[in-house]
Amino acid sequence: MRLRWKALLGVGLLGLLSIGLTGCGNNRADGVQGSKKLVVATPGDMYASSFHDPKTNKLTGYEVDIAKEVGKRLHRKVVFKQLNVDGELTAVSSGKADIAAGNFNLSPIYQDKYLFSKPYKYSYGGLLVRGGDQSGIHTWKDIKGKRSAGEAGTLNQKWAQYMGAKLVNYDNASGLINDVANGKVDFIPNDYNGLKMNVKKTPVKGVAMAKGLYYRTNLMGKGIGFLINKKDTKLQKEINKQLTAMRKDGTLSKIMLKYYDNDVSQKPTNKHIKYFKVPLSVKGD
Repeated sequence: MRLRWKALLGVGLLGLLSIGLTGCGNNRADGVQGSKKLVVATPGDMYASSFHDPKTNKLTGYEVDIAKEVGKRLHRKVVFKQLNVDGELTAVSSGKADIAAGNFNLSPIYQDKYLFSKPYKYSYGGLLVRGGDQSGIHTWKDIKGKRSAGEAGTLNQKWAQYMGAKLVNYDNASGLINDVANGKVDFIPNDYNGLKMNVKKTPVKGVAMAKGLYYRTNLMGKGIGFLINKKDTKLQKEINKQLTAMRKDGTLSKIMLKYYDNDVSQKPTNKHIKYFKVPLSVKGD
């Protein structure tokens, strides 16, 4: 979800690279619409969406793989531009990229400015906390006054602010897990499956997933997918056709199981997810 859990494993943990503002390809998409290229704005530091393999330094991740497969089926060369959240959104709205692939929720906060692809991932929120005492968070009421770590303006931080948490905003996610472990912050609210995988892989000791605390909000929309330039309805139809085919032939499931321990291309079956209605006016900063 965006629900942004970008590179929680971070620099100094699994050796994933920080985002920077550099990317692949030129600064402009060559005639984006109608181009033989598919220009994809992506973070490059978000496990397991879009990150650099610590062994090969190659850009990889489930959204990287999905974008490559869509491009292959459309007979388009896929070019990735590595940008932060604002950069991804600006690149798509300005026409410098065709799509944004950064674990974006197909949220009502984006619907006026972007077209949506069909969802290819489903999830819900969870909390990464200190082990043992769970950072003192055992019920939803316990979140009030606790320090929530994330990126300003994201759906997670909006939700945390709504819940009464004190926001500690970061420009990037390098060191977030360390800061939970050492007590600088109390929790990271984000995509449950992504956080769970980070807890499994990080060498940082003393962190865990909060037990029994799972959530969704009205801001999360119907799933996670690509954001597309508002005017490019033709590309939207082409992408959706391929995503439908990839779901039917099992390609989406195969890609997800490469990065997760369960098939997140399917809707969650967790019956303990609590729903929250967060006002659109909540800023999360």
